[in-house]
Amino acid sequence: MRRVLVLGGTGWLGSAVARAALADGAQVVCLARGASGDVPAGARLVRADRGEPGAYDALAGDWDDVVEIAYDPVLVAGALDALADRAQHWTLVSSVSVYARADEPGADESAALVEPRDLTAYPDAKVAAERASTARLGDRLLLARPGLIVGPGDPSDRFGYWPARLRRGGRVLVPTPEGRHVQVIDVDDLAAWLVAAGRDRTTGAVDAVGRPVPLADVLAEVRDAAASDAELVPVDDATLLAHDVRYWAGPRSLPLWLPAEHTGFALRDGSAYLAAGGTLRPLRDTITRVLADEVARGVDRPRRAGLTPDEERGVLAAVGS
Repeated sequence: MRRVLVLGGTGWLGSAVARAALADGAQVVCLARGASGDVPAGARLVRADRGEPGAYDALAGDWDDVVEIAYDPVLVAGALDALADRAQHWTLVSSVSVYARADEPGADESAALVEPRDLTAYPDAKVAAERASTARLGDRLLLARPGLIVGPGDPSDRFGYWPARLRRGGRVLVPTPEGRHVQVIDVDDLAAWLVAAGRDRTTGAVDAVGRPVPLADVLAEVRDAAASDAELVPVDDATLLAHDVRYWAGPRSLPLWLPAEHTGFALRDGSAYLAAGGTLRPLRDTITRVLADEVARGVDRPRRAGLTPDEERGVLAAVGS
């Protein structure tokens, strides 16, 4: 039986990968502290703090595939030292954030990367992890570079903000949508591909991204799925910024909103992913699943990303909309 090791497995993406590997018939072991919860039924959890000596001592034998999700230099280096010689294939989950420019629509895996200088910065650390892994593993390595990962249970609250907000109805503050796109990949599509790519020994760099969709179309699809009578109130970038509304994610943000000059971030070329066997479910399917998850968790709950109702009302009142 194929042996798959997930370095993680209790967090959001790691759990999805473990479930997909189990569904694919693999024996799955997850190495994690277990702080995020338990592993999926059928997987074995080896509890360890990867920052401590001896973290990998309980992992005996060889592995058909190792899936690494971390990007902390200490964790990445420790795993490579302990396991690289015992892995037939290694998948490093990186990110499209490794690319130096976000203003090149249609860019692919050949685009220039960030030069890592500050390893506390996410893009820099991801590039450093790629380089360390490449140096140690060579042609046994898959560099999977996902775009925005979305789906039920997403702890970032980015994509889910919109189904939850439109479900609540009323007047909804949105960025001016003209010229903007959204490019997401469903967490379960990504996880299934990561497992299949490991089984098939896929190597090299692959941008695991979805189809670009105009932001206006995404919002319309979300509103329709939510059976919402919400009124979308578009406000231009300068006005939003003047009222301390922030890009992309985090508190007081409008999730998925990016600076206008970042035209290429959500318009990457995803042909390599499809050629490598990746699949993309219809966006409506993902929206429906996310909406159901948001309703179950509470559309009024405190969030890690987006405007609170009071913040949104304040901006709408201030801009006279």
